Amino acid sequence: MQAVSILNRRVADANGGFAEYVVWLLPEPLPPSRHPYEYRLAYVVNRECVVRYDNERGKGDHRHFGGRERTYAFTSPRKLVADFEADIARWNSENSHT
Repeated sequence: MQAVSILNRRVADANGGFAEYVVWLLPEPLPPSRHPYEYRLAYVVNRECVVRYDNERGKGDHRHFGGRERTYAFTSPRKLVADFEADIARWNSENSHT
């Protein structure tokens, strides 16, 4: 089996930013992850990535929020997207200038 793209989209928002969703189903896990997905989800505002979820070889599942990087407990692509979108909403709420 070859890697299969299961999600690849970019969505602009009303705050002048955009969210990018990229998820691949792999033939085998990308170490040290134990699941068969590779992903990169990013929320960019004013050309700055303010929220990001990704996994990479040697580093594993993690998220970036508020200038901090933390381990992320991946369970499924659906939950990944839900958690990412919740962090986008949180970032927008905490950084609202109205």
